[in-house]
Amino acid sequence: MRKISGALKLVWLLPLMLINPAYAQTVIDEIVVTAQKREQGLQEVPLAVSVLQGDTVDAAFANNIEQLQALVPSVSFRKGTTTRNSALTIRGIGTISFSVAAEPSVSTVVDGVVLGRSGQAFADLYDIERIEVLRGPQGTLFGKNASAGVVNITTQRPGDEFEGYIDTSFFQDNEFRLRGKISGALGENARGSLNIMRSEFDGYISNVFNNKEVNGYDRQGFRGMLEYDIADDLTVLAIAEFYETDDDCCADLEALPSGRNPASEAAPDSTGVMGNSADIDLDQRRIDHDFLSKTEDETTAFSIQFDKSFANDYTLTSITAYRAWDNTEFREGDFTSIGGTAASPVFDVPFQLHDVGPQEWKQISQELRVASPQDQDFVWQAGLFYWNIDSEREFTREASCQNNDGQNQAILDANPGLTCNANDIISATGRMRTEFDNFAVFAQADWHFTENLSAILGIRYTDDEVSFKHNRVNDDEFGRQGVGVRPSSLNTNFDGDTDESDVSGKIGLNWQFGEAHSVYGTYSQGYKGPAFNVFYNMGLNDTLPIGEETSDSYEIGYKYVSPTLYISATYFQTDIEDFQANNFDNSTGVTITRLTNAGDVSTEGFEVDFIWTPTENFSLTGGVASVDAEIDSFNCPLDPGTGLPPADCSDRSGLEVPFAPDLKYSLMANYVIPGDNMDIILNASYVYTDEQRSTLPGNDGTFSPVTLLPDYDIFNASVAFSFNEDRFRVTLIGKNLGDESFVTTFSGDGFRYQIPREAERYFGVNLRATFN
Repeated sequence: MRKISGALKLVWLLPLMLINPAYAQTVIDEIVVTAQKREQGLQEVPLAVSVLQGDTVDAAFANNIEQLQALVPSVSFRKGTTTRNSALTIRGIGTISFSVAAEPSVSTVVDGVVLGRSGQAFADLYDIERIEVLRGPQGTLFGKNASAGVVNITTQRPGDEFEGYIDTSFFQDNEFRLRGKISGALGENARGSLNIMRSEFDGYISNVFNNKEVNGYDRQGFRGMLEYDIADDLTVLAIAEFYETDDDCCADLEALPSGRNPASEAAPDSTGVMGNSADIDLDQRRIDHDFLSKTEDETTAFSIQFDKSFANDYTLTSITAYRAWDNTEFREGDFTSIGGTAASPVFDVPFQLHDVGPQEWKQISQELRVASPQDQDFVWQAGLFYWNIDSEREFTREASCQNNDGQNQAILDANPGLTCNANDIISATGRMRTEFDNFAVFAQADWHFTENLSAILGIRYTDDEVSFKHNRVNDDEFGRQGVGVRPSSLNTNFDGDTDESDVSGKIGLNWQFGEAHSVYGTYSQGYKGPAFNVFYNMGLNDTLPIGEETSDSYEIGYKYVSPTLYISATYFQTDIEDFQANNFDNSTGVTITRLTNAGDVSTEGFEVDFIWTPTENFSLTGGVASVDAEIDSFNCPLDPGTGLPPADCSDRSGLEVPFAPDLKYSLMANYVIPGDNMDIILNASYVYTDEQRSTLPGNDGTFSPVTLLPDYDIFNASVAFSFNEDRFRVTLIGKNLGDESFVTTFSGDGFRYQIPREAERYFGVNLRATFN
């Protein structure tokens, strides 16, 4: 039950919304975005884009994209046990997969560099200039892994004036965040900046096994920038970044009874599944694990960008980048402290299942593009893009021996005295390597027929190559099978490669009328490259390539931009063929999810974003998204013996896709009360997220009740006291003031859920000192 209704939380925002003091206006129509890889005003961009300015990010006291996505209604976040297994969806579309040879549908770009995996961006955010969320296929300018949209993150560039800040926050449960920056001129033609960050958190989940707190973190990093004007028409920007984490996160919670250890202190307060309803224990904050789920991350990144002006304001841009990402996953897979302790066969007693999986990504990319001047009737840009990512993963599982169906009986008969009990631990190690090569040629133009009417033309040619190697070796001297551990008879030595090419385009019209209005209509094609389902327990069926995913998207939008008000309204419809998704497959007699070209899906709806700043001291921002994302038709897995689909298999047409709430909206208000010696800054935000499914429906066309994530709303607020022209600021912060608990992900096994830190009320204080 909600402790404070959503309507009442909105009422709390009314005092900020009704105040209207007469101060100088903030100029919205001067907000600059780079959604089309060139600086433009909001009205000039004929596509659906949400913009979070740096001050909005700071005012939200959101630590990462997982927390910030709540402020963008079209975006949802699938929380995994590690950053590599988490994913973003836009308009209900995204790729959720454990495969190391598949790419996301939502592209994440940081300072012009495309990230190979979205998980690389799920780190702490600091010194942000703006975050742009481009909705719908953006393949023309951003490439193959932008079939659902793009999250474009731009960090602050160094300025000519000497400046800096120290920013530190303290929250309940020993959570601490520190950020610092120094920036300024390094001579007549050079500017530099250095950012540092450090954060720690004990956690908010109690492990009754050892009485320690988990789901915390320990992170540190830095980013350095050097911008140098080599000549009047040539500038170079070099960026170096290092970031490392040691997160004891993210443990799955037993929010429905599992039956594995009902006597544990961490057993949920739940009656389980009754009919079509699951009694999820939303107050669960305890686990009973003897193996710590954690993630160790290390990111090293370098990029260098050249901007050269020539021939009357033409611009040549080159971005060369290298990124290395090391991610090690430690996973408690039996979710109990008594698994694997008994000298009895599974599943009469709890089993053990522990995983350790280090992975290394190395990525290089090169983009070269030419842009025409913007004051011409035909404004264009064209470029080349090359991208290579090489990944190596080693994954070891240690689990109880399994003989419940006689899997190991022949081995036991041949070795008198040998046992296969829960405390007989079997292991196997999988070693995987994948490589992606991508080359593309792209161009996009705005052809101005008149001063107010223009055509949008875009095209991209993409060539993809994907290859993999997979070796899994059972480490048991007898080759026995374990829970989730294949026997030595199924050791693997797989390899494969595939390639695809694609031509995708974009056409549209943009009409600006009056001084503040514009309408546009576009047709865009999306493309997501081929893949393989490469994972630890990969089988022969997974060696076949997964074909490209393509989409056709239609969008009609209206924008109003004035010095004090921005409104964007969009209707969209996207049809996706050969959707890459984890489809259910029980062709081997055991139901698993396998990454395949599952079938066709579609998404349609409308979105509204607005920014209102009637005075210098008051702003109101918000948005709403109504999305209907559903399955058009899904494929049924074929029985390898008969070559036919199961008799009970449905095409699942009309059913929901996961992480696509029908309705989501947000509202944020900020008001400054000026004083002689101190200003008071009031900030409040409200976010509502409708109920949503967390998995695809089963092959029979039904959803399990446990997959339904209930709707929830969050109300956050802060009060800041600013001194000496904002050189010093003290902010009191309240998160989830309604104390409404919620789950963000159903993880599987009929009982496992992710409950985030934001699902409970907590408080903090922020101290900030600025100098120049």
